[in-house]
This record gives sequence, structure tokens and C-alpha cells, in this order.
Amino acid sequence: QVQLVESGGGLVQPGGSLRLSCAASGRTFSDAASWFRQGPGKAREFVAAINWSGSTTYYADSVKGRFTISRDNAKSTVDLQMNSLKPEDTAVYYCASTTSYSGNILFTRPVQYTYWGQGTQVTLSS
Repeated sequence: QVQLVESGGGLVQPGGSLRLSCAASGRTFSDAASWFRQGPGKAREFVAAINWSGSTTYYADSVKGRFTISRDNAKSTVDLQMNSLKPEDTAVYYCASTTSYSGNILFTRPVQYTYWGQGTQVTLSS
């Protein structure tokens, strides 16, 4: 069992930056991990994924070139650096992980992840 706790959300102006962090605890964290988000009245959507070693990443088209996912397995953390933020990035951001992965294949659907954090709110406002 692993527990995931997100932090780093807040209120930011369009064009600004935020860095979200997901801290894992409970066991050695060698899961594949992702960030998802859920905006007001919207379904939860994939943002970015990273494999267990950090050697492979994948991004949703909507954030490619603006967001960067990374991990530090020594600290059991997965971060999401978000730059050039837009109003449509407003959402609750969730960290998710799974041990059910094969090689470097990355998952993009919520049902493919076993563990979830409680989420952290990111709000864009001018």
C-alpha cells in the first residue's frame, strides 16, 4: 500500500508558474506515476506520466512544452513543473501511481492507476 500526498497548488496569474509535488510513503516507491486533473464540471483528464526510473515521460497535447514531470526515487517524490499557465489549466490536480506496468509503457487512463492522492487546487486568475 502506498499513500500519495500532493502539495504546491495555489492561485497564480496567467503566464505564471507553479511546481506541484507528490510525496509517496508506505513502501519503496518504484511505481509508474502520473498527474491527472479535473476542472469544474469536467471529467478527470490525463496530464503527464513518468515511468518507474524517470527515463520515459509522456504528456497530453494540451500541456506539452509547458509542463514537465520528473521524479526523485530517493525522496519518493514525483513533481510537475507547470510554466506558461493558462486559465484552462484551472483544476484540481491529482497524483496517481501503479505497480501494474510493463517496461516503459505509460498509462493515460484513470482506471489504469491504483493509488491516488487527495488532490491540490490550481487556480488561474488575473
